[in-house]
Amino acid sequence: MPVPRIAIVGRPNVGKSSLLNLMARQKIAIVDDMPGVTRDRVAVVVDLDSPDNSGPTRAVEVTDTGGYGIYTAEGERYDDVGADLSTLRDDIEQQISNAVATADIILFVLDTQAGLTRDDENIAQMLRSGKLGRGGRGGRGKAVLRDEDAPANQTIRVVATKVDGPKWEPHAYEFSALGFGEPMLVGAKNNYFRRDFLDTIYEMLPDPHDPHDPHNGTELPRADLNLAVIGKRNAGKSSLVNAIAGEPRVIVSEIAGTTRDAVDVRIEFDGKSVMLIDTAGLRKKKSFHGAVEWYAYDRAKRAIGRADAILLMIDAVSDISQVDEQLAMLAQKAFKPVVIAVNKWDLIKGRKNSKGKQVGPDDYEEYIRRELKGLSFAPIAIISAETGLNLRALLELSIEMFEQASRRETTGKLNRLVREIVERQPPPSKTGTRAKIYYAAQVRTNPPTIAVVVNHPDLFTSNYERYMMNRFREALPYPEVPIRLIIRGKRRVEDLHKIDDDHAVEHAEAVGWTDAELASLPDEAEAYFDE
Repeated sequence: MPVPRIAIVGRPNVGKSSLLNLMARQKIAIVDDMPGVTRDRVAVVVDLDSPDNSGPTRAVEVTDTGGYGIYTAEGERYDDVGADLSTLRDDIEQQISNAVATADIILFVLDTQAGLTRDDENIAQMLRSGKLGRGGRGGRGKAVLRDEDAPANQTIRVVATKVDGPKWEPHAYEFSALGFGEPMLVGAKNNYFRRDFLDTIYEMLPDPHDPHDPHNGTELPRADLNLAVIGKRNAGKSSLVNAIAGEPRVIVSEIAGTTRDAVDVRIEFDGKSVMLIDTAGLRKKKSFHGAVEWYAYDRAKRAIGRADAILLMIDAVSDISQVDEQLAMLAQKAFKPVVIAVNKWDLIKGRKNSKGKQVGPDDYEEYIRRELKGLSFAPIAIISAETGLNLRALLELSIEMFEQASRRETTGKLNRLVREIVERQPPPSKTGTRAKIYYAAQVRTNPPTIAVVVNHPDLFTSNYERYMMNRFREALPYPEVPIRLIIRGKRRVEDLHKIDDDHAVEHAEAVGWTDAELASLPDEAEAYFDE
């Protein structure tokens, strides 16, 4: 059963995204003065503390939506390549209606400093009459997606935003005339009335002790897999997410750059919970148009950081670009498992290569390995989001990559393997110094991290480390995911074990070890050095 759902609705630029960020205590949604920044439903699970911490923490799913009504600023109807942004209106309104249809609580947001507008009154009328989501049809007559968990009763409350001080409080109470009761006041900019606002939301939630309430005792556990979908513009990321989710969860458009926020979509797959993170399509930084693209780029990087695995979407009908290479580099630097998903394969059928032969998966694999050398170990999946080709296999492969990154090899096997590698092909030395391996161990997973203690770390050059990494992939149970290799000298490790815990982190930073590396050293290593 789902946790209680809250939908945030209102016209553009009233502070909906700021309200979501305030409730989440972090910057989830992009906030900008330009109308129409939010387009998709941006949902996040938020833990709400009880008033005065007198009760349990409650989990709720809060969904930010696009502004209803006006979707482009004056003079901004067309983007930098001439695409008409007003064509997104129906899709945005559809996403708003879907959020409203499945919400237990609807927060109708109004701008206190702008006052009540005709658009606000129109939205209020649609909420009262049920034409916005609850009646089964969207504001423009399109069928609204309904699911079996859609609530029978909903609570609608007005939220007066931009109440940045006492002088704005009387203006906020004018919204009582809309008939939804006394408005909740809040100023997201300076957290004015923040605690009162959150306490009121908490008290509106269903009683957790009511055995007849469908949300009683429900919790939303962490997904078994957080899977970020990244790629350049129009690679088909949103189409893929919708195809896997089985519903139009994110907007798909021919207009490049439609997705801006990182949108989380939770699905169930073979008994596992998978969180798909749809990210903004990127292009070269020198081509960024306005601050919103920089925000979208930042959200994409954050999505990579919180993901367990990554789907790098490649457009099969276009050449691999500099943007594809940059995204591959971001994934490499994050040490995350990557599946290279070659999308739009249905459009490749019948194409021929330079030799006049029909292009096949082997040809494209050779091309990708040549262009994306840093991901030479990553598996490649041939898919089509449009036709559903290999989508199930794609999810299975993504789960397998995460499982690989979670595996741990025994210390005994690693010591034998490392010594065998060095004896077979020792590191070159101009002075005749011979490399000696003291100890090797896997100190963590995700990514698999192997620490090797040696007599002379300077002998282990980057080229030799790559040689060791290739041998690791041949012998260890994680051949297709990033492996982190740490080479350290014996003296530095001995020093760490001679200091007390209170100064361990400080000393570790001084000698180049992180506190995570220190804490992850196995007990066998300490015993070894004690000897």
